[in-house]
Order: sequence, then structure tokens, then C-alpha cells
Amino acid sequence: MGLFDKIKEKLSNEFIDIVEWLDYTDDTICYRFERYQNEIKNGAKLIVREGQTAVFVNEGQLADVFGPGTYTLDTQNLPILTTLKGWKYGFNSPFKAEVYFVNTHLFTDEKWGTKNPITLHDDRYGLVEIRAFGTYAFKIFDAGKFIIDIVGTDNNFTNYEVNEHLKSLIATRFTNTVGQANLPIELYAANTSELSETCREVMQPEFMSIGISLEKFYLENVSMPEDLKKEIFEYSRLDKLDMSKLTQFKAAKAMEAAASNEGGTAGAGMGMGMGFVLANQMGSMMSPQMGGAMQQPQAAAVSPPPMPAAVQYYYASNGQQAGPVTYDQLSALFANRTINRETLVWKQGLDNWIALKEVEELKAFLGSNTPPPLPGA
Repeated sequence: MGLFDKIKEKLSNEFIDIVEWLDYTDDTICYRFERYQNEIKNGAKLIVREGQTAVFVNEGQLADVFGPGTYTLDTQNLPILTTLKGWKYGFNSPFKAEVYFVNTHLFTDEKWGTKNPITLHDDRYGLVEIRAFGTYAFKIFDAGKFIIDIVGTDNNFTNYEVNEHLKSLIATRFTNTVGQANLPIELYAANTSELSETCREVMQPEFMSIGISLEKFYLENVSMPEDLKKEIFEYSRLDKLDMSKLTQFKAAKAMEAAASNEGGTAGAGMGMGMGFVLANQMGSMMSPQMGGAMQQPQAAAVSPPPMPAAVQYYYASNGQQAGPVTYDQLSALFANRTINRETLVWKQGLDNWIALKEVEELKAFLGSNTPPPLPGA
């Protein structure tokens, strides 16, 4: 081999074309390999590292896709591009093609949230508003589809550019999913894991349609207005209490509050009543010690008639008979929305179950102040 041939071989080895991408950022999803006029030499080396995919695009058309590895770019390693360019017997001159490197590692801790409150219908509380937020993780699973459908000709595509689209998709699908779940509002906080997995399964097909895989989806918190939260807490406590004992407790607290209001009329009345009680007790204690002359003849004790038996009511709850309960207990059940005006009730003397609103003494629950029609009207 002559001197000239050795120099030519040495220069050709030193100027081997290398096509690679060293990613130094955490947010870049896709990078377009820059080369003057997109010319790549015959026999160039393509280096695709772990966590990358290289996509060749020829005149806007997807050509070849390469996974991790080192390749020599010739007609054997570029079958689709060879067909597009009509290289039947190989090529010796530089060829033009755009090369995109796609980052296929997992993008984690991406935030999502509902921009506006979601309005839901709850059987117990009516229309309610909730907000939700959490995190998700995704990665590119079909680099070619992702380049064609999302990236286009962007030379440096970051996760910020696609996150806005993904967060809008998540918020829409989350709203649909919780609306169809029809869960009682107080159970959302206790079922975040099940809701998270259900939402991920619902959203996955739409992510896949643009070449993205939704790997993780987390619902971290569901918030609601403070007044609704307070009402839920109070209802949960009432649901566990004996209503008759609760009524007695509230009555005792009301009497205690009235007695402590010494400057008011209620306090004065309470103090006077307690004074009469004390006076009677002292009189009873002193009467045995007083002489016969001081004793007044007492009237014969008259026994009052027995109290009438309280009416017992039965009511329908979830298709089952419940009760019996008293009038006050039934009033409390109506107040806390366990029953309503359409609930079927029965008492002794009725032939059949009828709606609460049709029982005369129970109409007081409905808050109607309209008097009955005049006789003969």
C-alpha cells in the first residue's frame, strides 16, 4: 500500500460520521439530531443508548426506528429508507434524513389537578362540589407514533409541552369516571386507591393512541367545601347515636345554658323555678318537726289517670321494615334526611302502608303553614 493510500485510510477513519445524542436534561422527551442539510454519510455509526429510541424521518414520512445498540448505516440496516429512496444496489454518497432521538425512560411525579370544582349529585346531600389533585407517571412506548402525532418538526420537545395536553385529558376523564362511579360523597377519601386504578384503566387507551403509556396514576386528595365537610361529620356522628338520648342531652344543655344566663328573663324564670323547688323541699323537711297545731289538714291525694300509650310508627328503609319509633324519633329521622316525605310509614289503625306526607299528624314535619279548608267550603 502506498503512502497516499495510507493517508487516505487514516483520514477516512478519523472522520467517521457519528450519529448520537447525549441527554443532559431531565425534561427533554425528543431531540432532533442537527446536521447541515440533514446529510448523513454512507457507513455512519448510529449509537442509541439505553432509554433511547432513534427515529428516521424521510421527507415527512416515518422511515426506520432503532432501539438501543450501535448500527452502521447502510442499505442492510436501513431497509425502509432504502425502499423509499430506491437504493436497489446500495449507495455511496451522503443521504438526507431527519433523525429524532426519543427519551423512553419513565417521567415521574407529574402533577395534575382539577382547575374548576366538579359538580356531582349525591343521594343524601344533593348537588355537591369537589376538587381533586394528584400525580402521574408516563413514558413513550411508540416513538414513531409519538413523533408523527405530537412532536412534528419540533427540534427539542420537552415534557412541559405535552403535560398541558395530558393534564386536560386527565381532568376530563376523571370527571367522567367519578360521575359514573356514583359513590356516596363521604367515601371518596376512603377509596382513593380503587379510584386511582380505575381512572388509570379508563385513561390508558387515550394515552396509547398518541404513543404514550400511562404507567402510574395517583389520586392524592379529594377536597370539598368546609360547610359540606362539617355536615358529613355531624351526620356520621348522629347516625351512631341513640336519638332519644340525644334529645335528652340537648334539653339538659339548653336548661344549663338558660340557668347560666342570670341577667336574662329565661335565667330569672329558671332561678325562680329552682327557688320554688328548694322551698318545697325545705317545707317537707321541716313539717315533721312542727307541732300538730301548725299542721294543716291535707287534702286526700288524687291519682291522675294513666298516660295514654305513645303511638308507635314503623317506616320503610332500603326496602326493609324499620321501627317501631316514637313521634319524636321519627321527627329526628326526618330532620337528618334518613327518611323523607315519600317514605312509607304505618301505625296501628292503618290498613296499609302510606306515604309520610299523607299522615295527618306527620304533616308538621313538612313545615307547611297553610290551614285546612273551612268546613262546607
